[in-house]
Amino acid sequence: MNVTTLKTKAEGQLREQFDAAAGSLPGTGWVGALRARAMDAFAADGLPSRRVEEWKYTDLRERLRDVPAPASATSKPVSAADIDSALGPLAGLDAERIVLVDGVYSAELSKVTAEATVIELMSLAAMLKKAPAWLEGKFASDSGVVVALNTAFMSDGVLLKVRKDQDPGRPVLLVHARAAAQSSAVAVRNVVSLEAGAKLTLIEAHVALDSAASGALANVVTDVTLGDGATCDHIKSLVDAAGSTHLATWNTKLGKDATFRGFQLTASPALARNDINITFDGEGSKLDLSGAFLARGAEHIDTTLVVDHAVPHCESRELFKGVLDGRAHGIFQGKIIVRPDAQKTDGKQMSQALMLSPDAQFSSKPELEIYADDVVCGHGATCTEIDADLLFYCRSRGIPPDIARAMLTESFIGEAVEKIENEAVREALGTLAIGWLRAG
Repeated sequence: MNVTTLKTKAEGQLREQFDAAAGSLPGTGWVGALRARAMDAFAADGLPSRRVEEWKYTDLRERLRDVPAPASATSKPVSAADIDSALGPLAGLDAERIVLVDGVYSAELSKVTAEATVIELMSLAAMLKKAPAWLEGKFASDSGVVVALNTAFMSDGVLLKVRKDQDPGRPVLLVHARAAAQSSAVAVRNVVSLEAGAKLTLIEAHVALDSAASGALANVVTDVTLGDGATCDHIKSLVDAAGSTHLATWNTKLGKDATFRGFQLTASPALARNDINITFDGEGSKLDLSGAFLARGAEHIDTTLVVDHAVPHCESRELFKGVLDGRAHGIFQGKIIVRPDAQKTDGKQMSQALMLSPDAQFSSKPELEIYADDVVCGHGATCTEIDADLLFYCRSRGIPPDIARAMLTESFIGEAVEKIENEAVREALGTLAIGWLRAG
């Protein structure tokens, strides 16, 4: 017996929006066909529900009831001061700056001083209009429904390349700013490439201007490729209390002897799903991935991670910490795959949550799929309240209860934040996290 699944209102809206916008989206030649195939792939599967194992804790079919219209040109001009105000502590970083406003690259607000012999920067929309053959291979066709939607609707983004053995010398701050006064949806695609021996510190900052409407939907995909011997520090910050939905995907591939250090801070979106996919393509590479997720009220933050050890002699470390208050729900799904030929793999993973309310919920699903016999792998997960003995110790030394709780909570997430290598970035992210904690 064949069972037909009825389309939801949101799925119908997405189909209608694509049909209406397809002719005006940037791209020519193969780009239109790519978009159409991606939309057909989405239409075939629909929004993922709890019946899909990877989405069992975040039923997007149920949660995404209504889809705002795609963002149009921002009616009110956005200034550099507006961006600085939204960035908060990150505004003070000594960094190259690339700005996208409501999903569109802004040359006026961006400032890149590095020479073209060091980095190459292009707007994705501009490249899609040229549609060079090499660009088609940058778009994965088997990365799931959310990436398919991104491919269908992507309006802009950046292509960033660091040339062989080069180092920009300063971090690159990639700002995704929401400014629209009406609820809107954006789809952004970033493609980052480090050639052999190159180095880069990339900071993705997702911010909302004071005038931005609530109820926005963002679908952001960032593909990072590391050449042999390359080193990349990739830091992402999302602090958004405006009731937004944030769907993000990192796809990262490591060449031989490459090093990738990643960190994600996610605080107070109504719904966030962070998909992180890491593939070891060359021997001798190292991964150090960490993050902090902070939620209160009825907020929902899902981090789903897949680390694929496809080659031997590689090392991976993952540490994610969450603070949950009110009726918030935090999820961590972490899978380590060790392929049959990936001998001498060293992989360790840990997720921890601090519960500030009896109504908060933490769901953790660590997984190991090991098909090689000479490996060292392990995982763990913990969930706890603030230690009563530590709280008593603080109070016995005259520290008021609220301040003592704040201190212990800050200390809990500090272990993850401290893994950020760049001191200035670490302090800025720590300030953002502490601001969130103390606001509660």
